[in-house]
Amino acid sequence: MRKIKDILKLRFKTEISYRQISRAVNIPSSTVSDYCKRFEITKYAIDDFLEIDEDKIYQLLFPEKVKKETTDTIQRPLPNFEYIHKNISKKGMTFELLWIEYKEENPNGYSLSQFKELYYKFKKKVNPTMRQTYIPGHQMFVDYSGLTVAYVDAKSGEIYKAQIFVTVLGGSGCVFVHATPSQKQEYFIKSHILAYEFYEGVPKINVPDNLKSAIISNNKNGIVVNESYAEMCRYYNCAVEPARPKKPQDKGIVEQAVQGIQRWILAVFRDRTFFSVDEINQAIAPLLDKYNSKVSKHLGASRYELFEEEKKQLQALPANRFIYKEIKLATVDISYHVKLLDCYYSVPFKHLGEKVEIKYSTALVEIYYKGKLVATHPRIHRANSKSTLKEHQPKNHQFQNEKMNPGRLLNWAVSIGENTRLFVQKRLESSDYPANVYQNIIAVLGKAKIYGKTDLDLALAYANSINATRVKSIESILDKKLYLQVSNNADTTLTVLNDHENIRGKDYYK
Repeated sequence: MRKIKDILKLRFKTEISYRQISRAVNIPSSTVSDYCKRFEITKYAIDDFLEIDEDKIYQLLFPEKVKKETTDTIQRPLPNFEYIHKNISKKGMTFELLWIEYKEENPNGYSLSQFKELYYKFKKKVNPTMRQTYIPGHQMFVDYSGLTVAYVDAKSGEIYKAQIFVTVLGGSGCVFVHATPSQKQEYFIKSHILAYEFYEGVPKINVPDNLKSAIISNNKNGIVVNESYAEMCRYYNCAVEPARPKKPQDKGIVEQAVQGIQRWILAVFRDRTFFSVDEINQAIAPLLDKYNSKVSKHLGASRYELFEEEKKQLQALPANRFIYKEIKLATVDISYHVKLLDCYYSVPFKHLGEKVEIKYSTALVEIYYKGKLVATHPRIHRANSKSTLKEHQPKNHQFQNEKMNPGRLLNWAVSIGENTRLFVQKRLESSDYPANVYQNIIAVLGKAKIYGKTDLDLALAYANSINATRVKSIESILDKKLYLQVSNNADTTLTVLNDHENIRGKDYYK
């Protein structure tokens, strides 16, 4: 359902073609078209529609009985595609202006969205050299320079290599450069954000290479975009259309830009020693301005001058900067918590057993169910810690509504032995809310299937005497049979052994 929202957002807010949306979300263009048409029937405004919950969206887009729409049999005149292709790349020209001209001559002609779609179909059929015509404000090409810049750690003296991130806008060729410690996803996304802020706007499509920080796979089976990268693109309302593998012509403009900054910027640093990535970026800034201000001989204008026109076609920046978050899918456990990096976060009790999506940064954890935010927690970093909100707990601790409850656990423990019952009782009493220790108790009681009830009960007698509660500790007691060792501190173990019905005792041998 989230992909449907992405499709509608890209189509009706970003206004890119079905084909481009298809590649961006890895869904057939026919399906993309169908979703968009279903939305148009609802008569909703796009902003209002995106705020509706997923269940309601499903009801609106896919009702049980849908009347078949009558097809429009009126023969509409086709646009002059050669004329469109020749003029669309001109400075200040837009699809809207060309479409208005077309509608003045053909009042019964195609709508703007169909006009664009027909043009892109035409463009796909023409020779490959025409694919290099870029629409102002439409595409931002992304790559890393093969050359790196060395810097020295002032404390350790170790030498590191900074990666050089490069972007270029298709319409003006305006270049942005940013140095980062590595090509890891968090730096890759940060570089994108700084690029948008440098351009003071957002393009409609990002065209990255096929590095793992952006694209998980790009083959005949379709394109799979890295979810964190896709989340950033959704936030900035732009699509992802990666270059085809082993097809450098798809991103020739950024390849040229990389060569340019290697000669005019990176080469300047060949004899200079840096001590941090920030210092490298400070040195890049004035050289980048100089590079973008150079007048191109064949265009008769600088990249900055061309950019001033292209900037008008970029989408506006959001009010707030995107915060990088990693994403993980999880299932709400029986204690109504989800596990994230060895820490636990509560979810409203009604979502017990449901699949949820976790988005987390260094400071915040957000939990979503069917695209709706259901829980927010500050990020905790200490292993095995819990963040439990009272409003997520069942009212009045109504354990009878849970799949597992203290009574059931105690009955299970009694069936194993008295020491097991005592262990479970202590664990339940030690927690502010018993559900928080259900998993631990279930894991311990489950050992009876492996080691047998008698051995587990003896092991828990020993565990009770030393206050051991962790599952791994109890496994160690069972594996090493520590409960059989006689020592001054193991009186409980001796008592248990002497009471066992199968032990003859010293009187038997008299």
